[in-house]
Amino acid sequence: MRINYSNLCVLPLLLLVFSALDLSAKNSALISGIVVNETNDQPVELAIIRVAGTNVFAESDMEGEFELQVPANVDVNLVVTRLGYHTLEQNIGTLEPGEQRGMNIYIVPTDSDLEVIVRSGRIEEVTMVREQAEKLRFIPSVSGNFESLLSGIALGTYGGTGGELSSQYNVRGGNYDENLVYVNDFEIYRPQLISSSQQEGLSFPNIHLIRDVSFSSGGFQPRYGDKMSSVLDIRYRVPSEFKMGVEASLLGGGIHAEGSGFMGDHGQNRLRYLAGFRYKTTRYLLGTLDVTGEYAPDFYDFQAFLTWDFNPELQLGVIGNYNRSIYSFIPEERSTASGLIDFALQLSSVFEGSQEDDFENYMGGVSLTWLPERVENPLYLKLLASGFQSDENESTDILGFYRLAQIETDIGSEDLGEEIAILGTGTQHTYKRNFLTLRVLNLQHKGGIEFNKLGEESGDRSHFLEWGLGYKREFFDDWINEWERLDSAGYSLPYDGETTNLFEVLKSTNSQYSKRMEGFLQNTYTLYKPGRREWQFAGGLRFNYWDLNRELILSPRFSASLRPLDWDTDMSFRLSTGLYAQPPFYRELRRPDGSLNMDLKAQRSFHIVGGMTWDFGQKTGNRRKYRLITELYYKSLWNLVSYELDNVKISYSGENDARGYVMGLDARLNGEFVPGAESWINLSILRARERLDDVTHLRRELGEPEAKEVKDVPRPSDQLVNVSVFFQDYLPNNENFKMHLNLELGTGLPFGLRGNNRVYRNTYRFSPYHRVDIGFSYLLWDESRRKTNPNSLFRHTRRVWASLEVFNLMQVQNEASKTWIKTIFQTQYAIPNYLTSRRINLRVQVDI
Repeated sequence: MRINYSNLCVLPLLLLVFSALDLSAKNSALISGIVVNETNDQPVELAIIRVAGTNVFAESDMEGEFELQVPANVDVNLVVTRLGYHTLEQNIGTLEPGEQRGMNIYIVPTDSDLEVIVRSGRIEEVTMVREQAEKLRFIPSVSGNFESLLSGIALGTYGGTGGELSSQYNVRGGNYDENLVYVNDFEIYRPQLISSSQQEGLSFPNIHLIRDVSFSSGGFQPRYGDKMSSVLDIRYRVPSEFKMGVEASLLGGGIHAEGSGFMGDHGQNRLRYLAGFRYKTTRYLLGTLDVTGEYAPDFYDFQAFLTWDFNPELQLGVIGNYNRSIYSFIPEERSTASGLIDFALQLSSVFEGSQEDDFENYMGGVSLTWLPERVENPLYLKLLASGFQSDENESTDILGFYRLAQIETDIGSEDLGEEIAILGTGTQHTYKRNFLTLRVLNLQHKGGIEFNKLGEESGDRSHFLEWGLGYKREFFDDWINEWERLDSAGYSLPYDGETTNLFEVLKSTNSQYSKRMEGFLQNTYTLYKPGRREWQFAGGLRFNYWDLNRELILSPRFSASLRPLDWDTDMSFRLSTGLYAQPPFYRELRRPDGSLNMDLKAQRSFHIVGGMTWDFGQKTGNRRKYRLITELYYKSLWNLVSYELDNVKISYSGENDARGYVMGLDARLNGEFVPGAESWINLSILRARERLDDVTHLRRELGEPEAKEVKDVPRPSDQLVNVSVFFQDYLPNNENFKMHLNLELGTGLPFGLRGNNRVYRNTYRFSPYHRVDIGFSYLLWDESRRKTNPNSLFRHTRRVWASLEVFNLMQVQNEASKTWIKTIFQTQYAIPNYLTSRRINLRVQVDI
């Protein structure tokens, strides 16, 4: 926010009009000018311009103009407020008696005109981290999905075993299903049958349409839904003029457009639109995997968001999305070596068959927002209706002939790298014919009203009361038929000497329809004492009822924050706590045998989160150079539905059979380590533990003959340390040439023996994940060069960037999962399935 002084807005002297007030005028001065929207330079009406600590205020008219009489010979602080805009505080110094000063006041909208969430406080929402999407567009990303960037911008967030190919993420010891995602208040759903990161296509959020994101890693407010880990709240841009962008790379490309225009006889009806099409293919990356063959992945996404202003108080919003992921694969052969310097294994395989997967998703939504123009007790009411459908098809029939051997590792041996012992040979036949249709209909009403008491001796006070009520109808119809046959040395496993047995079998047919009711009520109270402190308290209650298991859930939540204003340091403190529940969805209901547990209850958790934000360093405008955010947290978990994790596939037990806890520390430091280039460092330390009901967990220490009982075991998402670094720099004499480095480092996630992971649960660890991606970008063209180079090839564009990206710069072999080889003697060997190796990508971005 900024205030620019000028003489252009000084109004004519009004001495004749105010002659009756001559005595008071000798002790006062006059401020006049225009309140302007900083994002589009349009005047803002109904803004309140107030002298802090007094009841003296003025209101801007339809042209944004105002006049305010202020005391002379005293230091004057102005506070400018308007529903839907960030509050502006500015010291204008001392004015002489009778002085008239003109100024333009620029304020920044919190959200688009009527697409607005009313906020009562000046402190950033205590549980959220906010980022502008423009900062993220140059981060090197293999998946191309926005969620893959969250480990850098959000607290306690890290990628799962799917690695760089996946957009799935874990937050503070939870799994991917425990995360909420909203786009412009619409809840976003995703496919359910995806089992490997290679199948994942384009996620819903389109980074080229995003204005800003807010993320909470826990302790979030009642107005957000019923999940146990996190909330990702995305706001799309509010276009004010026509713009267009095109992107192309070796991994795909896309095009997006936006615009705005007034329509109707009086020009009061305004249409805004955002639209984007994306295409992605990963065949170039998948060519670096150990399994060679013909990869043919094709991923498409189209989405649009439109708003229509019927009048200044009423707005219609429409959102639509079509997404399709096609993954085709014909494997040929595989050769993978793993082990230590004294014992190494090599798995060699040849394959027959193919895999054909198709995931098709549709989403549409309509919103109607009413924001009446009223100075006292500002109010907003919003209605939302949305629908989601997913048609998913997995088709796999692959026969693999494998040979597992021990290889020579003695450097002095003539047979170095050669096979010295055959540990097993056989066949592995994997068959899948899985179909799922999922539909969700969501109806919701939400609203808010604000009550202000300004200029009181004790400070400015406000209550912001919010409420919401929602209804959901869910339907799924699945037909699952998958099995796996293992043959070792001519014998089918498990071997009983008489029959041919399948190693794993899952066959089921389910069709289920259910209804949910949910709602919330919360109040945010803010107390602001100019020059001293600012308090904010938010508390409320959320409820959820599901007719399938007839369970009513009540979730009280509370948060508090404090920002001292009389300290030399710019710091704020926050505390949040509450009960959180996660009612079952499709995957949690399904037992390993395919049957549904209709009595499955919601998973429950209790959060307590304490945090601090410290802005320090040189101040530019209203912002410090650096920001440090730290949070300590503890989560108690019960009624858990235990699960196994294989690549990105989450297989639930279908029972409330576990308890656990998570505790940890998160820290984030961001700022301009190089002037004009934002960078950040994220550090997360956590401990996530669980205990299965009626199970005595054991652990065998290395060198100990007997196993020992342990009170808890690692959860599948237990990652002790995770570090994420994004650093930007540019050439000292040429800021158009930039470097973007992205580093991910994390300790290994736990896993256990396949088919026997209960007593000795999650006793092993994957290798630590570490990866460096680097990009180099050069600004080929900027519209400021049109005068000096009017005949340029790019003269009709605003900017043109060219980038060279190197993925997995250090060529590290990170693990996605394990292939289990079982011999006839029941010995199991875990062979790693590695993620992608080094690749170079070329990317061009054109802004029109």
